[in-house]
Amino acid sequence: MSDSDAQATTTPTIVVGYSAKPEGSAALRTAIVEAGRRDARLIVVHTSTADEVAALTDELDQSGVPFEVRKAPDELDPADEVINAAEESHALFIVIGLRRRSPVGKLLLGSNAQRVLLDASCPVLAVKAESIAGS
Repeated sequence: MSDSDAQATTTPTIVVGYSAKPEGSAALRTAIVEAGRRDARLIVVHTSTADEVAALTDELDQSGVPFEVRKAPDELDPADEVINAAEESHALFIVIGLRRRSPVGKLLLGSNAQRVLLDASCPVLAVKAESIAGS
């Protein structure tokens, strides 16, 4: 059993889907708060550039929450990587961000969010960027 396997079985884990957009930032901030409340570690699955990852890592370092950052492979749907990370780590739940939609767009979720909500085997917490803008 590797160190990361041992940590996954002994420390509660929260998986967060991150992109360098307002909804991704909202998901990350919410996941950090929830991880702190539960003494959990974070697995952050991202689709970001190297510069964006540096800023992401800085924010995570400042949070004091244990974390692992994973890049979603280009050949894999980001939703699949989020779901896989949650299953592998036996995550307590997944945090994803939702973007504001027009009245017509409210009928449809983003494809990644919809896939995670429908296919994840654990609970999913979906947050909107404006829901925590003041925090």
